[in-house]
Amino acid sequence: MKRLDIAIAGCGVAGLACAALLRARGARVVVYDRLQTPQPLGSGLILQPVGLHVLDEIGVGSRMRELGARIDRLYGKSGERIVLHVRYDALGRDAPHGVSVHRGALFQLLYDAALAAGADIEAGREIVSTQSGRLVFADGESPRFDLVIDALGMRSPLSAPPQANLPFGALWASLDFVGAFDPHALEQRYEGARKMVGVLPIGRLPQTAGEALAVQEKAAFFWSLKHTARDAWFKRDLDEWKGEVLALWPETAPLLEQIRAHSDLVFAAYAHRTMASPLSRNCAHVGDSWHCTSPQLGQGANMALLDAFALAHALERQSNLEAALAEYARLRLWHIRVYQAASFLFTPAYQSDSAAIAWLRDWLMSPLSRIPPAPQILAALVAGQWGAPLSAIGRMANGNW
Repeated sequence: MKRLDIAIAGCGVAGLACAALLRARGARVVVYDRLQTPQPLGSGLILQPVGLHVLDEIGVGSRMRELGARIDRLYGKSGERIVLHVRYDALGRDAPHGVSVHRGALFQLLYDAALAAGADIEAGREIVSTQSGRLVFADGESPRFDLVIDALGMRSPLSAPPQANLPFGALWASLDFVGAFDPHALEQRYEGARKMVGVLPIGRLPQTAGEALAVQEKAAFFWSLKHTARDAWFKRDLDEWKGEVLALWPETAPLLEQIRAHSDLVFAAYAHRTMASPLSRNCAHVGDSWHCTSPQLGQGANMALLDAFALAHALERQSNLEAALAEYARLRLWHIRVYQAASFLFTPAYQSDSAAIAWLRDWLMSPLSRIPPAPQILAALVAGQWGAPLSAIGRMANGNW
């Protein structure tokens, strides 16, 4: 790679992945973040095979698999009817599986990898805009860089504003993984599309010095909730709400016992936005600052990792910066469009007030999940393989993938 000075705005999955990949290819990298101590937001997520490939490139894939939980299927029921059943082995006996992880574990591995590669991280810098290769802070500005990468997420001040929040968000908590749940599955229960409760095993956090070897496995617990009902929920009697959850899924009792206050749950909001191009205002946008949506297909972190991987390869292969950024946009554009469209279509089936859409989901998805080639199509969709993103990047890198 031509020696480049690169500023990265945001110390999340996308920003840290960019930092590790670009620094390893010879760029000088400085990551700026508004928090005094950068830290992850959220509970758990599923790393799909495409995302795990990128972590292997960074050098933390094996460790991430050790800490995470292997996911073989996504499974959901409405009453006694199966309305979600995606199995990775539909792609073949030796097909790769997903790995669900604690967001904190993914953050720590990427943070350590970026530092080990030699990236500089400057905390406590609130970014408000960019101008002529500089980041403008609330209290000053950065030196001039050859390239600014926007990894500030869906509310980034450097990208076009997203549409209004989607009607439904979710309450999340990281809890001890106890109870009669499949340790290798994302499980959900639904009442129409208005209520959803889910449990996802997410493995362990990295151990700290002096920590005992036996570390409790964790689970991400989530409950679908409308924005307009958020304030009312925080005023509601907690035991009354637990009764509502238990009526939908009695087996969640051991998890609900760990929730003792409203503050044990964090509300997450979602928005849908796809910018026409990842290039604007002298910036290259990655992750949610370019494309954000609901988590129904579980692709957010994986898309961010793929963006970082494609950008690093484009900058390495092209000697001209403008040509490299154009190549980055071409490598990622169609894969992103396909998954953004799919997520937009799937979201109302699992989070909406529509009784008709929920009925259609229940009537269609149960038989569809059993009749070929639907199981293979759904598994490839969830695994992130639609659009063959790694093949596209691999052709650029002389067939390494």
